[in-house]
Amino acid sequence: MRYLPLTDTDRSEMLNVIGASSIDALFADVPEEARLAGPIHGLPHHASELAVERHMSALARQNVVAGEVPFFLGCGAYRHHVPASVDHLIQRGEFLTAYTPYQPEIAQGTLQMLFEFQTQVARLLGTDVANASMYDGSTACWEAIVMARRVTRRAKAILSSGLHPHYVSVANTMAKFTGDDVHSSLPALSATGDIDALIAAIDDDTSCVVVQYPDILGRIADLSELAAACQAKKALLIAVVTEPVALGAIRSPGEMGADIVVGEGQSIGVGLQFGGPYVGLFGCKEKYVRQMPGRLCGETVDAEGKRGFVLTLSTREQHIRREKATSNICTNSGLCALAFSIHMTLLGEKGLRGLAEANHLAASAAADRLAKVPGVELVTPTFFNEFTLKLSKEARPIVRELADRRILAGVSLGRLYPGVEALEKGLVVAVTETATAEDVETLATALEEVLA
Repeated sequence: MRYLPLTDTDRSEMLNVIGASSIDALFADVPEEARLAGPIHGLPHHASELAVERHMSALARQNVVAGEVPFFLGCGAYRHHVPASVDHLIQRGEFLTAYTPYQPEIAQGTLQMLFEFQTQVARLLGTDVANASMYDGSTACWEAIVMARRVTRRAKAILSSGLHPHYVSVANTMAKFTGDDVHSSLPALSATGDIDALIAAIDDDTSCVVVQYPDILGRIADLSELAAACQAKKALLIAVVTEPVALGAIRSPGEMGADIVVGEGQSIGVGLQFGGPYVGLFGCKEKYVRQMPGRLCGETVDAEGKRGFVLTLSTREQHIRREKATSNICTNSGLCALAFSIHMTLLGEKGLRGLAEANHLAASAAADRLAKVPGVELVTPTFFNEFTLKLSKEARPIVRELADRRILAGVSLGRLYPGVEALEKGLVVAVTETATAEDVETLATALEEVLA
């Protein structure tokens, strides 16, 4: 029996109040080609549990499992080895169902974990403070842009051409509702980024400049000069990190003067998981802490002088007037943040630096080998664990053909930037500690065959 508490009259009254002609009008922002005109084609209206289980298992077998084939995908989601102890610990009952600790006196363990997470993130990003996580990297990036607007009282955001196009898309979507003026451009298939162009674009109306580090093509730029240029115009520099393992080898954005540093924490402790859930990282300079979205856990002492943990700052819509809230982020990614923190604790500083070194060495060896393949040109001579190749043919069909051979060769720029002819031969290859020399040789040999 379906539970439908509202009558047609109830629905009509609600639609009249909000000024919508029909329920379908509520979906006007969804492109028409993405809407269903009826039931999903091919699915029966009902089936037995056994039949559904068998059907879903058959669908699952069509997937190419990342751990079973040579794997070189990246562009914001990376395959790293996650110790088994991480999964064991996050599945303990006191953690698995953990939610925002509204009653701190009975949630000391969760609060302490979030406090440790914040400390690790702040040190990793090079910021004074960090919050208790966001949904993911893309939403953290957008939250940083609107935070910059609150701080500067300006609405012009300049996005680097090297920022992940999905992050750009999220910013453009959200800006429709806030009125922020978002400026973005396409990357060039070249060894250098657009730092000079970003500096030249900053004016008195600029609220922030958003730059990815390393960027979508794997390029690494010194952000110091850009940070100084932003400061001179009283704009904020927002740095986006999609591969946090890189910060075990290169300078943190905070060290170079970034005002806000955000990122995707998936690489540490969180598996690929079909694209989510992930965990957003967010840190900033202390002077901006009251404009930071989400919530902040702090350390204190109780009436008996014993160490304790509390929610120090949590200015969101459930706690204060909605129009005064800094964010609509209602839930921190607590379980993924715990996984991140456990993995980071197991690594320690020495382990993180060792992991970063292993990634860079593997990627460097892979880049050298792939650059020897006829029809392959290395575009990015300096990188961390991700680099861009220019192929002699369009990359997208090459990636598909190699996938048919059970080789996940990388991400084609034609997929990220459909219809952009100047980028269609670009292939972004990520090489982590999980890729073996045999995997690289398999990829190189296959590329030689398909490019011949």
